[in-house]
Amino acid sequence: MAAPIRVTVWNEYRHEKTDQVVADVYPEGIHGQIAKFLSAQPGIVAGTATLDEPEHGLSEEVLANTDVLIWWGHMAHREVADEIVDRVQQRILNGMGLIVLHSGHFSKVFRRMMGTNCSLKWREVGERERLWVTDPAHPIAEGLGEFFEIPHVEMYGEFFDIPTPDATVFISWFQGGEVFRSGVAYHRGKGKVFYFRPGHETFPIFYQAEVQQVIVNAVRWAAPTKGPYTDLSPALRYQANETFTVEE
Repeated sequence: MAAPIRVTVWNEYRHEKTDQVVADVYPEGIHGQIAKFLSAQPGIVAGTATLDEPEHGLSEEVLANTDVLIWWGHMAHREVADEIVDRVQQRILNGMGLIVLHSGHFSKVFRRMMGTNCSLKWREVGERERLWVTDPAHPIAEGLGEFFEIPHVEMYGEFFDIPTPDATVFISWFQGGEVFRSGVAYHRGKGKVFYFRPGHETFPIFYQAEVQQVIVNAVRWAAPTKGPYTDLSPALRYQANETFTVEE
């Protein structure tokens, strides 16, 4: 039997403590809701970590036992210590998967992995979003139709300042007419990164079946693949596999 995929769901956990509307929508925290539906899936075990824990809940031991890290952030990106960002980045390069949700596009971690501003347009009026599947062969799109809709969301619009993705799985349309690359996938070192746009804190988006399906699929896709390399951080002097002579 294959070992389960070990997921750590990271959340600032600030809105839920300061905004009653958010607390009413997510009484166990956004991280708690995500970990709950992930843990109900076969072959996945999910724990949580939050900003105000020691080392933001992301100690060397926690990350060493994490196959996929899910990141939700919004109001406290600057409070994440750079040494923790360094630690997370190296784990991704060595194989850990990263799934970034909603306003996590502006997190230090995602911007580090993208190398760009990751800026965009936004509007918060609770409009409808339609997410079109633009890569139906991608594993993250498994089990979905041609599109699905979320009734009330915060709009994100292009231009989204990210590198050209390895795959664009979803493109969104909003009632105001904007479009957005809402599901983009990357490879970084041995690791895989997926950004998924939906998830504003005042809307019950993480209870919606299609959204949950995308995150479950992304966890399975982003889980580490055992390959021929272990730690990719050093640049090793390498001896030739075959004997040869260099002619002058």
